[in-house]
Amino acid sequence: MRQENDRQTGPDRCLVSRRGFLLSSAAALATMTVLLRVPGLAQAQPARLVRYPRKKIGTLSGLAVDQPVAFAYPDDGAHAQSLLVRLGVPAGGGIGPQQDVVAFNSVCTHQGGPLGASYKPATKTLGACVFHLSTFDLTRHGILVSGQAYQSLPQVLLELHGDDIHAVGMMGLIFGRHDNLQS
Repeated sequence: MRQENDRQTGPDRCLVSRRGFLLSSAAALATMTVLLRVPGLAQAQPARLVRYPRKKIGTLSGLAVDQPVAFAYPDDGAHAQSLLVRLGVPAGGGIGPQQDVVAFNSVCTHQGGPLGASYKPATKTLGACVFHLSTFDLTRHGILVSGQAYQSLPQVLLELHGDDIHAVGMMGLIFGRHDNLQS
């Protein structure tokens, strides 16, 4: 009777016995333990300090509410197009007296569609992307509101020195790059 149960066929048949599973697991664990002890195979890499360029991109007094200003950051390479905008309402990552000045990369994170001319003052959004209609909320760190994108827009980190606005870094990866600093 036991031999008949061991030779079951059909959808309820188990492909691996308990003993086979335990032996395979033990062999895999032993192999990984040995490989991790070999020098040079699994060593921690030292942390790399990334230094973004500091770039003046505008002045606080020169910004009008809901009038975006285009600039390139962190370089002049592919997909570096960005927008600086005074929203008139407080925003995540905003600078200035009302925390309402923000900057974002203006390339859609889904397939690299241009967003530069699609700022909507009524909703404080950027988009819809010409490719798949992705729209991003600039008051909430560029989070996706609708569409096919799966990441927020990369936000340009800003500093205010007197009246001068400087771009000093990026939060997020620019579309089409494996590293924001190409050089």
